[in-house]
Amino acid sequence: MSELPSNSVTLRFLASPTDVGHSGSVDAGTVLEWVDKAAYAAAVGWAKSYCVTAYVGNIHFADPVNSGDMVEVEATIVYTGRSSMHIRTIVSSGDPKGGPATMRSQCLVIFVAVGPDGRPVPVPQFKPSTPEEVEQRDNALARIAVREKIVEAMNAQEYTDAGTAERVVLRFMAAPTDVNWGGKVHGGIVMKWIDEAAYVCASRYCGKDTVAVFSGGVRFYRPLLIGDVVEVEARLVYTGHKGMHIAVHVRSGSPKSREMNLTTYCLTVMVARDETGTSVPIPAWVPETDEDRRLHAHARELLEIRGRAPGNRMPDHLLNGA
Repeated sequence: MSELPSNSVTLRFLASPTDVGHSGSVDAGTVLEWVDKAAYAAAVGWAKSYCVTAYVGNIHFADPVNSGDMVEVEATIVYTGRSSMHIRTIVSSGDPKGGPATMRSQCLVIFVAVGPDGRPVPVPQFKPSTPEEVEQRDNALARIAVREKIVEAMNAQEYTDAGTAERVVLRFMAAPTDVNWGGKVHGGIVMKWIDEAAYVCASRYCGKDTVAVFSGGVRFYRPLLIGDVVEVEARLVYTGHKGMHIAVHVRSGSPKSREMNLTTYCLTVMVARDETGTSVPIPAWVPETDEDRRLHAHARELLEIRGRAPGNRMPDHLLNGA
């Protein structure tokens, strides 16, 4: 019987000055790009096949990664379905001159193995062998039901021009430099675009610098092609005492056509910061139309669903919204 491949991959590198974004530290979008690359390496190593990002779960950005930090991204397969791999990722960083690394963020990423025809193919089954692996497997299984409820709630929403909240749309073409190993746009690049659009929307709303503290329910519906016209729409749907909940839709289509298809959707939470980098209160957004009120209630519903996930605790300031 052939030996199963390793279920864990760790990427290590120095965060460079070019990784620093508008926040003065490494942006959440860049961290998500690193997470996607490490998870991809773990998935391909396990499946021995090309793999695509299907879903990125809740990721909390506990502390920033700074330029010059030694960064470590550990990606570990904790559960496998027929063709899917659930991968726990942990991002840590610290002083390259020595000392312990600090955990900056963690999340669960799901990849699906596909064959040359683009259809899902079976993967070797992962069997936990230690109490810690069993616990991680059980947590991944418990999150399946939570994730299904989140996806169901997101799919049930409609976003139209009837909304009055802050809203921005970024438009550009997917460049050859955005390519992944399958010839499509890299999932990490898409998540970077999501972070940029959420930043513009939140900063315009509150008039301050903002930074992502959470991103969740990143669902990839279809591949985005190099040369496509890309539209990233970010809309405010809820405010807490400090947090601004931004729904982001990514759509794409051929420049030869007017048709735009939804490729990715997620919800990102941004907070405002003062000159010292401390989070500060923001003005409460008051829904005005029926659509505003519906999306406001939708954001609260997502908070409650996520609060039931294993290991999750609802941040108090997010429950004190308008």
